[in-house]
Amino acid sequence: MRKPIIQCLLCGFLTFGIVEALLFRYFHHNVKNKQKTIRESASIWSLEKDVPQQINHGSLQKIDDEPAFEHLKSYSKPIGNFNHSNPEFYSGFFKYGLNILISRSVGIRRDVPDTRDKICHQKRYPHRLPTASIIICFHNEEINALLRTLSSVVNLTPSHLLEEIILVDDMSEFDDLKEELDQKLEDFRGVVKLIRNKRREGLIRARLIGAAHASGDVLVFLDSHCEVNKVWLEPLLSVIAKDPHTVVCPIIDVIDEMTLEYKPSPIVRGTFNWMLQFKWDNVFSYEMEGPEGPAKPIRSPSMAGGIFAIHRHYFKEIGQYDKDMDLWGGENVEISLRIWMCGGQLFIIPCSRVGHITRKSPEPNLAVTKAVTRNYLRLVHTWLDEYKEQFFLHRPGLRSIPYGNISERVELRKRLGCKSFQWYLDTVFPELEATMDSR
Repeated sequence: MRKPIIQCLLCGFLTFGIVEALLFRYFHHNVKNKQKTIRESASIWSLEKDVPQQINHGSLQKIDDEPAFEHLKSYSKPIGNFNHSNPEFYSGFFKYGLNILISRSVGIRRDVPDTRDKICHQKRYPHRLPTASIIICFHNEEINALLRTLSSVVNLTPSHLLEEIILVDDMSEFDDLKEELDQKLEDFRGVVKLIRNKRREGLIRARLIGAAHASGDVLVFLDSHCEVNKVWLEPLLSVIAKDPHTVVCPIIDVIDEMTLEYKPSPIVRGTFNWMLQFKWDNVFSYEMEGPEGPAKPIRSPSMAGGIFAIHRHYFKEIGQYDKDMDLWGGENVEISLRIWMCGGQLFIIPCSRVGHITRKSPEPNLAVTKAVTRNYLRLVHTWLDEYKEQFFLHRPGLRSIPYGNISERVELRKRLGCKSFQWYLDTVFPELEATMDSR
């Protein structure tokens, strides 16, 4: 009896050793090759192209107003090596999709490279601009990444422009996001409002909850693992101040999920294919011509969706989000189409830079896949008109999948007097029509 037990134990230890060795080899190899390539994330944030490694270290532009909470300005320790064999590294990576050892060592406050073009340093913005409500939703976020998001906003946003930060906890389960987070938020007292959902709503409905509590002129949606850069908000607000029907996005820089290195992204525009998968695309050369050069706002057919600014009244006027979409996914393309087809404009503002952690998902999430499919179908049947057949050419298996009642969204489209999807193809994104029937 004892012999079989001992053999089982030996097999178990051997199996564990092999798995640990394979994991070590994977992560060690991944770190060595991180400078060569940017892996695709499981989320909508994949840049789908290498990011230039050279960083433009221009002079920093001084912000006239002194940001609040000076006591948060202690610099963190620099990024260093970490022990790959630490079990906490593996468990943290699979739990959060990022390196928690580095995240912890970096702390909640650090300086990141100013990745703006030099011409942006020469720009000056009016002192009187619309105020902003920053809305950050999170679910089971790594606490240091969340607090870095908050502290970067607080320290790099002029206080007279920052109406509030609305933090929406979408029913997180981790202990450090409960009482411990409450205690740490004391450092942000007076500027952060914390809302805790009593049930899991998903990103889309959580953002609607945050927007309902906002009082600023402009809603700025941020992801919960971001770091804003120098003079990030003023370029966004100044465009909206000129035209409240314009929605704006910053250039989204990459924060490596393994090393937390902050890397500049190229100037790109947001697009999608006939499967409605978002992707970044090159900007036409003529759009960078003229006196503004690489500081010129870029017309974008779509937004990534995680980070953008919109006038609060306009957000309500155009129908906010489709509240019957689940979790997240597809809402970025849906609101992009709605903005363009219903009289608005969507621009990427190169002089505004926000870093985002490209988290690595260890395995496909079936609940998210189901939600994204349903969300895409609601989008397709509401906005694509006869071109929905192009979507089904690429995804024929989705024709019979239920997607709920869209009568309210169809009525919204009629009420707003929105243009056809053909108009969108002709006027905003003709490159998509050129790919018809290609698979």
